[in-house]
Amino acid sequence: MRGGGNARCSPALAVSWRLATWHPRLDMGRLSRPRSSTSHRNLPHLLLFFLFVGPFNCLASYSRATELLYSLNEGLPAGVLIGSLAEDLRLVPRASGRQDQESQSPERTRAERNPPLSFSLASRGLSGQYVTLDNRSGELHTSDQEIDREALCLEGGGGAAGGSSISISSPSADSCLLLLDVLVLPQEYFRFVKVKIAIRDINDNAPQFPVSQISVWVPENAPVNTRLAIEHPAMDPDVGTNGVQTYRLLDYHRMFTLDVEENENGERTPYLIVMGLLDRETQDQYVSIIIAEDGGSPPLLGSATLTIGISDINDNCPLFADSQINVTVYGNATVGTPIAAVQAVDKDLGTNAQITYSYSQKVPQASKDLFHLDETTGVIKLFSKIGGSVLQTHKLTILANGPGCIPAVITALVTIIKVIFRPPEIVPRYIANEVDGVVYLKELEPVNTPIAFFTIRDPEGKYKVNCYLDGEGPFRLSPYKPYNNEYLLETTKPMDYELQQFYEIAVVAWNSEGFHVKKIVKVQLLDDNDNAPIFSQPLIELTIEENNTPNAFLTKLHATDADSGERGQVSYFLGPDAPSYFSLDSATGILTVSTQLDREEKEKYRYTVKAVDSGKPPRESVATVMLTVLDKNDNSPRFINKDFSFFVPENFPGYGEIGIISVTDADAGRNGWVALSVVNQSDIFVIDTGKGMLRAKVSLDREQQSSYTLWVEAVDGGEPPLSSTAKITILLLDINDNPPLVLFPQSNMSYLLVLPSTLPGSPVTEVYAVDKDTGMNAVIAYSIIGRRGPRPESFRIDPKTGNITLEEALLQTDYGLHRLLVKVSDHGYPEPLHSTVMVNLFVNDTVSNESYIESLLRKEPEINIEEKEPQISIEPTHRKVESVSCMPTLVALSVISLGSITLVTGMGIYICLRKGKKPHREEENFEVQIPLKGKIDLHMRERKPMDISNI
Repeated sequence: MRGGGNARCSPALAVSWRLATWHPRLDMGRLSRPRSSTSHRNLPHLLLFFLFVGPFNCLASYSRATELLYSLNEGLPAGVLIGSLAEDLRLVPRASGRQDQESQSPERTRAERNPPLSFSLASRGLSGQYVTLDNRSGELHTSDQEIDREALCLEGGGGAAGGSSISISSPSADSCLLLLDVLVLPQEYFRFVKVKIAIRDINDNAPQFPVSQISVWVPENAPVNTRLAIEHPAMDPDVGTNGVQTYRLLDYHRMFTLDVEENENGERTPYLIVMGLLDRETQDQYVSIIIAEDGGSPPLLGSATLTIGISDINDNCPLFADSQINVTVYGNATVGTPIAAVQAVDKDLGTNAQITYSYSQKVPQASKDLFHLDETTGVIKLFSKIGGSVLQTHKLTILANGPGCIPAVITALVTIIKVIFRPPEIVPRYIANEVDGVVYLKELEPVNTPIAFFTIRDPEGKYKVNCYLDGEGPFRLSPYKPYNNEYLLETTKPMDYELQQFYEIAVVAWNSEGFHVKKIVKVQLLDDNDNAPIFSQPLIELTIEENNTPNAFLTKLHATDADSGERGQVSYFLGPDAPSYFSLDSATGILTVSTQLDREEKEKYRYTVKAVDSGKPPRESVATVMLTVLDKNDNSPRFINKDFSFFVPENFPGYGEIGIISVTDADAGRNGWVALSVVNQSDIFVIDTGKGMLRAKVSLDREQQSSYTLWVEAVDGGEPPLSSTAKITILLLDINDNPPLVLFPQSNMSYLLVLPSTLPGSPVTEVYAVDKDTGMNAVIAYSIIGRRGPRPESFRIDPKTGNITLEEALLQTDYGLHRLLVKVSDHGYPEPLHSTVMVNLFVNDTVSNESYIESLLRKEPEINIEEKEPQISIEPTHRKVESVSCMPTLVALSVISLGSITLVTGMGIYICLRKGKKPHREEENFEVQIPLKGKIDLHMRERKPMDISNI
């Protein structure tokens, strides 16, 4: 650690101080911010005060600027402690040991300071990438972003950026600094700290040559210890001893060694040193592996192929295999006939091996005039006709001359044999085009094309002369009648330039004395455009993955043309059926596709390509390209519908088929294989992956839950897999599986007191029932199916509401217990369900003998069941009211009302008198008043729960 003050107060420091001044968590000179309105009124004064003292605080910060230097290795994991700013700035006591450090926790240290210390970066910038700063303890740790020294210094090679809290500086090749600006607050302990973290190099990079093949050329006459620099040394991003230290060869061939030189910048360059004598003619190159090794522990290696080529120098001269050759020439030899050829050999290359031939100055001029020497080929030809005075023996001394060499010498001894008798003569007369003894024919010439006439004659005129054709080829020599000694040379078969381009035949004549004469005829065929280009494959099958890059390479077409010259030059073109986004280079035959292909859009492409030669007229051939686009997993499974809805009857059996979830995937093969699974509600529902059939594991009850919403996920078999989800709604249809539940009366043993004064049409009580089903399955109808009592038909039940009303006025004979068996039935399909309840009505002025009523209730009633079904209409019912005049109705109502009031008053007096006589009965009996839809008081006594039976 080192510390030092800044030379001046930088603007960035001043701005940072002002920001710290107005931070709401700081205590500036113990000035707090009270919650009363007074602090708001004093706020302008505080602003003027801080503006005034700002420069002085800047001066105070001058003395508190500090610099810290840390170092750490690159490649450390996250959470490694770099340093503690609080300890290194001596803002807290430094722990002497691990136990002391643990006992003196940062919380305890901060508790000793009031207000506590706060550490923060001046600005965030890139700080979160490489280090983390604990703003309470001031500890610096490595972050999740691993520090790579080579990449870090390469990024920040320009030094610190102005205004950033973290930057990278690399002032030299071996140093790499991470720079941070840290603020320590509050103002009483303010520090502006510049933290430098030196990143130490580790050996995490192997040497690497810039090219994989390195070539070095050495002249074959290079002396021993010749040094040649290898121009492509290995590079290693590591520095110091972790950089490249040495080089070596895997095989020195006993001819070379390596040396390493280091320049003033520390760069090491390998040098190849020649250790033996080189001879290109013996071995023209050496191949080895050059290895670069760094100084790490353990060292890392890099390699490349080193090819050492041996360049030629003119260190060889022409040589003849023999020193003398013997040649015999007849005196009647034809002018231009080659008589011999000499050839020398030079082992060098290029211009160093060029040889020219010439006669020695010792050769007489007469011999030079008779025999011509080709200076390039070394062929000796008869240059003039041999006369009778020509010498019989000629000694030709021939020199083979090379650059910078002493000529090689060979002697050709030519002996001329004089002919006493004159041989036959052959006189040609060419019909076809002939130049310098060569006849030119087109390959498409028809059969029996004449080439030349030959006249055969004997100069002596006394010998018979015959002739024949010598040599192979489609030619024929036949007598041309009616002339004697005239012969016609013509073709016998069609000729093909591609099979054979050149023929050499001879017309041979001989006489009866045995003298032979030959006339060489050379036939050169001329090529015609008789061959079309031929593709190596008539059907070109190609494959390419979909989503290819534009201008992707498909193949290189190849067609051959047996014709020569421009007639055999092939150009390539797309056929008219080829899509526009395919391109074919006419010269190279490279086939490309300019756009991305989508297998789901089109999987196979079939079109033609043409190969056209340059003949006149041009010929062409056609091949078919079959391109198959291979699938990639670029399509997620798709449900036919985003939402599926299924209507299922309740009580559906377990694992029954609810419905099919249809899903498709446009991809092919494994990429298009789809697996279905239930995301939620998997404990209740399961789906068949193969068929997509959705099933319920258990039976479903609508009364417990009327609908289910679940999500089904489809996952394909691609790598990585793609998926999609769909919403499934299952609505349970109600079936009639619940009979009506009677809620009132609650028991068959309940009874109700009906006063004899109850008016006809008045509601007496009701039967109330509910049904857990829905729809028509829950529409309830009430009916009386059994009656028992003095006159039970006096009561009627409403089939819709269940209200029981009094139909007729009660008589003196109607006193007693009336029992009504009520059937509560729903309208379910296919069969309605029902329940029954016993309604007990006790007609009397009062309940005088309750035990008697209970005994009646305990007896089983003998009730005849009526099978008449209740008639109920969904629409409200309307009673038919007879048309009467208003006045009689009003009079009747008035009389009834007056009578009712009188009756009620009398009954009240009677009841009061009864209570006075028997007070103990009040303790045993109690009245329950149940308000019905009428205004009559009804009295009911509960005895036991109602027995409900289903019929």
